[in-house]
Amino acid sequence: MEKKVVVAPVGDNMDALYVGIKEFPTERVILLTPGNKMEEAKNAEKDLKKFGIPVQIIEIKGNVWEDLFQKIAEIKALEKGKEIIINTSTGDRMTTCAATSAAFVNGLKAISVEGSNAMLLPVLKFSYYNILTDKKMGILKLLNQPGCCRSLEELSKKTKMSLPLISYHINGNLKSEGLKDLGLVETMEEKGRVAVKLSTLGRLLIKGYISS
Repeated sequence: MEKKVVVAPVGDNMDALYVGIKEFPTERVILLTPGNKMEEAKNAEKDLKKFGIPVQIIEIKGNVWEDLFQKIAEIKALEKGKEIIINTSTGDRMTTCAATSAAFVNGLKAISVEGSNAMLLPVLKFSYYNILTDKKMGILKLLNQPGCCRSLEELSKKTKMSLPLISYHINGNLKSEGLKDLGLVETMEEKGRVAVKLSTLGRLLIKGYISS
């Protein structure tokens, strides 16, 4: 069986790392480590060296979601041809959620650990870049600009699309998912008008942290 490259956020449940390694033969471990968890990462590195498993520690800085997404996208590119598994159960609530989302949108295998059992999560075989039309991508890029957009009407003017067409791209219909259904934008009512902004996932996609 081919050995895996295991990627794991360092957090509150590092025992899950060893359960995962037991279930899935591991060539190397990459620990994504917030600054305040560096000691835990170094302890894990020391323990894994006893089993001859090399460890790479990568520090997560700034916005946890964005940096973790970026690091996982970079690891996927660097480890091309290797089988990568994301252990989603080693981190805290935020890094666990971010690691799971990053694995899904990048089409990587992920495992969840409960007690002494590791379960392989289903891989989502899709690409946002394949399902987004040029018009939808244009809307996302516009929303990424500072100050856009206080209302659907403003977005309509800037894109030179009719209000019903903008509403269709944002909200979708029975046959086609809109940007809101895809989790890429958020809407809220402000002073009787509907404002729209990029979600965290939308920002990550525009920045290129989600694999094509």
